[in-house]
Amino acid sequence: MTAVTLIGTRLADAGAEFVYHGESSACEGCPYRRQCLNLNEGVRYRVVDVRENTQVLDCAAHDIGVRAVEVEPVPVRANVPSKGAYAGSKASLQGPCPHTECPSHQYCVPEGAEFDQEYRIAEVVGDPPHDHCYLDRNLTLVEFEAADE
Repeated sequence: MTAVTLIGTRLADAGAEFVYHGESSACEGCPYRRQCLNLNEGVRYRVVDVRENTQVLDCAAHDIGVRAVEVEPVPVRANVPSKGAYAGSKASLQGPCPHTECPSHQYCVPEGAEFDQEYRIAEVVGDPPHDHCYLDRNLTLVEFEAADE
């Protein structure tokens, strides 16, 4: 399901993905708050369409203003414990990982998913991109269902 919102002009490209982090202190007193702050915090979104023939609005948080776009929630890819990782099951992230150089780090600590929540697995993608887990975890790369709006 798509939603219309305002995002920074630099991010306003069809296909761009972002995680909505909520209100900034710069938003206080803004006349466009209702149009901007209408997404769910912590959810990953994809820009589906950039509204054409709309003006760029001034914004205290975005240096070159904001534009109207259509967005939709998108699935998050993540590494989860292999035991019980199958489509339709629920899983949570294993926990933080300090090894930022690992090719799997972006999936062990994915933007748009929290460590203390369970997510339904939409698809099992397969083996993670790493050859060996530095924390000796047995992991499977999955795609969580997109968040409901």
